[in-house]
Amino acid sequence: MTTKNIEKALETIRDLIVEQSRSNLVNAGKGGGALEKSIEGTPLVKEKNRVSFEILMEEYGTYVDKGVSGIKQKYNTPYSYKDKMPPPSKLDKWTVRRGIAPRDEKGRFMKRKTLQFLIARSIYRNGIKPSLFFTNAYKDVLKDIDKKLEKEFKIDVDDFLKFIIKRNEQD
Repeated sequence: MTTKNIEKALETIRDLIVEQSRSNLVNAGKGGGALEKSIEGTPLVKEKNRVSFEILMEEYGTYVDKGVSGIKQKYNTPYSYKDKMPPPSKLDKWTVRRGIAPRDEKGRFMKRKTLQFLIARSIYRNGIKPSLFFTNAYKDVLKDIDKKLEKEFKIDVDDFLKFIIKRNEQD
């Protein structure tokens, strides 16, 4: 039996989740970087009795989505900082892209390493608030999936039955 309509519907669902995730990330003020660019859907994989796909992104996307509890601020998340701060060096490109260049009390620019350390310490203490950029996109797109797939499944079954009837008439 052919499942071209179901496959097309699944591709549309995959693409909507990717698009909405990116949009949610931008709307949360966290877009424009490597995470946004990394969000992508894989091609459909057709196995014996199923069709599937994956949504891929940078590993830290999970922490941005679900959030991370700090040592002082707690969020409803499975992740938390316990005894290690995030590495300050990982914040270098982010601070440059954001144009963060604070000055000290004498008006001099703060050294980037100092700035990175202060931001990392703040994240360690206060955590990362959940953005749910992916979770909400996933839920929004999939809330009516049964109706979408049911319609496409009916079309595929109908096409299959027409094919069988036509083949039997020719025999």
